[in-house]
Amino acid sequence: MQNTRLNNLFGAILTRLGLWLTNPWRRISLSIISFLLGFFLGTGVATTVGQAAGWDIIAAAILIVVTEVSSILIYGNRRRKQTAEEFNNSSWLAEIVNSLKIGFSYSLFVEAFKLGS
Repeated sequence: MQNTRLNNLFGAILTRLGLWLTNPWRRISLSIISFLLGFFLGTGVATTVGQAAGWDIIAAAILIVVTEVSSILIYGNRRRKQTAEEFNNSSWLAEIVNSLKIGFSYSLFVEAFKLGS
């Protein structure tokens, strides 16, 4: 990419955020918050889409595609060589996205169990 001011700003923000997240307690708390946010989003999606019974299958397909595409984007780049800074930036981002996906999937399972009982 070109070395523009906007590109430099985003690079500096990501670097500072990565340095801020080197503290393990901050990283764990951010993972827990993203898990709970995923749980909240999953519950909201399930109840909203559940109101119109015709959209259940389409919404489930869209959610599976979004989950799988995010997995491919996060974990598909592992084959290429990364510098230490790129690995640190992608590792905390991958951890946050993974926690979000786990919370989302878990809430959908909980909603399915509630509906099945």
